[in-house]
Amino acid sequence: MSKTLEGVKVLELGGLIGGPFAGRLLGEFGADVIKVEPPGKGDPLRDWRHIYEGTSLWWRLQSRNKKSVTVNLKIEEGQEIIKALVKECDIVVENFRPGTMEKWNLGYDELSAVNPGLIMIRVSGYGQTGPYRDKVGFGSIGESMGGLRYITGYQDRPPTRVGISLGDSLAAMYSVIGAMMALYHRDIKGTGKGQMIDVALYEAVFSLMEGTLPEYDKLDVVRERTGSSLPGIAPSNTYKCSDGKYIVIGGNGDAIFKRLMNAIGHQELVEDVRFQSNSGRAEHVDFLDQVIEDWTKTVEFEKALKTLDEAGVPAGPIYSIKDIVNDPHYLSREMIQHFQMNGGESLKIPGIVPKMSETPGETKWLGPSLGKHTDEIMKSWLTYSDEKIKELKDKGII
Repeated sequence: MSKTLEGVKVLELGGLIGGPFAGRLLGEFGADVIKVEPPGKGDPLRDWRHIYEGTSLWWRLQSRNKKSVTVNLKIEEGQEIIKALVKECDIVVENFRPGTMEKWNLGYDELSAVNPGLIMIRVSGYGQTGPYRDKVGFGSIGESMGGLRYITGYQDRPPTRVGISLGDSLAAMYSVIGAMMALYHRDIKGTGKGQMIDVALYEAVFSLMEGTLPEYDKLDVVRERTGSSLPGIAPSNTYKCSDGKYIVIGGNGDAIFKRLMNAIGHQELVEDVRFQSNSGRAEHVDFLDQVIEDWTKTVEFEKALKTLDEAGVPAGPIYSIKDIVNDPHYLSREMIQHFQMNGGESLKIPGIVPKMSETPGETKWLGPSLGKHTDEIMKSWLTYSDEKIKELKDKGII
């Protein structure tokens, strides 16, 4: 099958997570992604978290389907190579601190002059404008300033992080959405004109903050940390079963609540006038949570889940990665895939999201060794001779 983004050429600059995750998503659906890394050590992600056979396993996943090219962006001759590559590109992805690309003569104005149809994704902590633009910004700061960490955790404890780099990933997803809209504007509408996509980490997080802003504006309500409960929507919480396992139950729909009460043996609450709407249930949420957990504590997790599944009540487990790799639903939907590493050993990797019926994504290869494709790209994209490539390597430019 052909791929959705087949023929789209992407130049990925920068490192770690925010920009490269966008490049990963584009590459999964067929874009030709060239990852530019500094000669020597390359992307710092190569050395992050757990190392296997000399390379981060996270790197293997984050850079799947990408081709690695080394170029020194701080040297004029390296900058000229980037501009030459940009002539062949549809999209450039970068996530340096604002002003860095301009310092290297590789800002949007310079690159769009080389290629007017260029779409340039710029991921940063605070965006390309505003009083904070020059501050160093990581995903952790974006999650904090965007409001997410303030409401994550329990009220009697300090704010906590979600266990992944959520801010970076959200910014990357918005970057890809922006790129797709920009491609549509350029190619389908026929304008032929590229544009810059300015994505700030804190704004990507803030955009997901539900009704917190209008609630504060009109009702002076500040949403607080509430642990595992869902404030104002009831009952919805995490409950302990007799075997020590936890079950998540969402019984907050009117009809679902009635099915839940019937399933756990509290038919007297089904027609109770206090619980006929969400507002009434939310007012008595502590009572309802106690009623539900009084039941879950009498049954083992599997029995509780089977009972609620049969009653049509949303319920589920809290999975670790160990639980995930053995789950039949994950397996049936090919979300746990096996990929052969260079030495022939099999590696489990996540499947592709979303699933597309006509142009599905795929993993063609895992994150490559540093500079593996430098010669290939210099020859195929730029038609450099072997002598020219050797000269650039001797100078430390590539």
